[in-house]
Amino acid sequence: MSIAKEIFSAFDRESFKGLVHYNLSVSELLEFAVIRNEGLLTETGAFLAYTGEFTGRSPKDKFIVEDALVHDHIEWGKVNQPLSQKHFEQLYQKAMAYMTERQLFVFDGYAGAKEEHQLSIRVINEYAWHNLFARQLFIRQTPEPFDHEQSDFTIISLPGLKADPRYDGTNSETFIVISFEKKIVLIGGTEYAGEIKKSVFTILNYLLPFEGVLPMHCSANVGDKGDVALFFGLSGTGKTTLSATSERKLIGDDEHGWSDAGVFNFEGGCYAKCVGLTEENEPQIWNAIQYGSVLENVAIDRKTRQLNYKETQITENTRAAYPLEKIPNALIPSVAGHPQVIIFLTADAFGVLPPIAKLTKEQAMYHFLSGYTSKLAGTERGITEPEATFSACFGEPFMSLQPHVYAEMLGKKIDEHHSKVYLINTGWSGGPYGVGKRIKLDYTRVMVDAAITGTIEANNFREESTFGLFIPQSLPHVPDKLLNPSQAWKDTKAYNHMAQELMKLFHRNFKRFQNVSSSIREAGPKLK
Repeated sequence: MSIAKEIFSAFDRESFKGLVHYNLSVSELLEFAVIRNEGLLTETGAFLAYTGEFTGRSPKDKFIVEDALVHDHIEWGKVNQPLSQKHFEQLYQKAMAYMTERQLFVFDGYAGAKEEHQLSIRVINEYAWHNLFARQLFIRQTPEPFDHEQSDFTIISLPGLKADPRYDGTNSETFIVISFEKKIVLIGGTEYAGEIKKSVFTILNYLLPFEGVLPMHCSANVGDKGDVALFFGLSGTGKTTLSATSERKLIGDDEHGWSDAGVFNFEGGCYAKCVGLTEENEPQIWNAIQYGSVLENVAIDRKTRQLNYKETQITENTRAAYPLEKIPNALIPSVAGHPQVIIFLTADAFGVLPPIAKLTKEQAMYHFLSGYTSKLAGTERGITEPEATFSACFGEPFMSLQPHVYAEMLGKKIDEHHSKVYLINTGWSGGPYGVGKRIKLDYTRVMVDAAITGTIEANNFREESTFGLFIPQSLPHVPDKLLNPSQAWKDTKAYNHMAQELMKLFHRNFKRFQNVSSSIREAGPKLK
């Protein structure tokens, strides 16, 4: 018997005291969420929820069940922590008992816009607003829905259910557990809805490479001529902001696959950071937050129900979830060709990386494996200010296999499709965080446009002396001094010292990658 069938056989028992609501509409879910006091309705018609203690992911509480199916493939460690089958079964039985006493909300849909690589999912929620979140983020059903008893994966999110670390093998009362053998995800002890989304991403990151598909933590858009661009980067580096533009169609804002046929979105919605959001700077995101959208932890005037995106007292990781079709020029179905341009986004808190640089294939694989950025406040529990971090493949918390597997797939596809790769720093210039200034969004947009249109290639590139990166000598509408980070600092000696410190971190981090060629290893910064 499948897990989905077993769960809903349990719901048919006479002892079941609650109600199950299947595939409700946006309006129905909003009504339930308001009546149950799960949050507030804002002046735009969006629903606002506060997630309590957890305003970001809880990576220390994420586990993969260690069984014969995945044992030899998973990159076990701090990211992919093992949980025994015995402990999973205990948590599963707890979840079954917990669910039979409560109302539940069920969403049936898909992850993956490309039918050949699609994952059918059933999401079961304790909260109506969590189910609305799933409905807005994943791909909604076609007119002929799949048989729920045969869904590929079932995701169960029960914030009120807490683990007992003494008996359940967890690190705390919170748990996010994926069983590939049982095809089920259990989430408990956290109200942060992003755990639902990212658990599905983790599943696809494990399954798709076996199908020859590279899973990617990136946004993507496409021009009128079919020219596709990818934007890699961790949360807060600008993936959503820079890919949502009126001049190009949005394929997706966060998670994609790259198959032999091209690029496709994993999701049917967007999950945008909205700290500091303004209509002037990000009109598409601003206008997408309307009736049925889901907001997390945004400040609000409780009388007028007006939102305040500037306020970060609760967290900087304020979020908005909305369907892809709310972006006027979204590509639906979100499937396109092979990318001509790949952009790695990093928010450098050291202030020493250039605002844009062209990478060789070997440099691209080196920086893809490194995945350097500054982890911004609020994206994870306990992060209160930018912190230098390295996240392999720009998404290590969700990568199940060894990082070199994804890097080799990327390098092969760059060769096959002659994709150009650029590194863009959306962080600081002229000094480190607290001294220098964040690079203006207007300048970044100009550099992104130059990379995508190819006009940047008309400029002369030179190799800068610290990281060995190739930077343009000039770009229209961008100050020449900004393009060369050493010139942007008032104190050259201070810049050289800070650059050396960052390069040491690169070298220290890269030592863990034993399965890469010498050409990739040597493509990193040259430590003096």
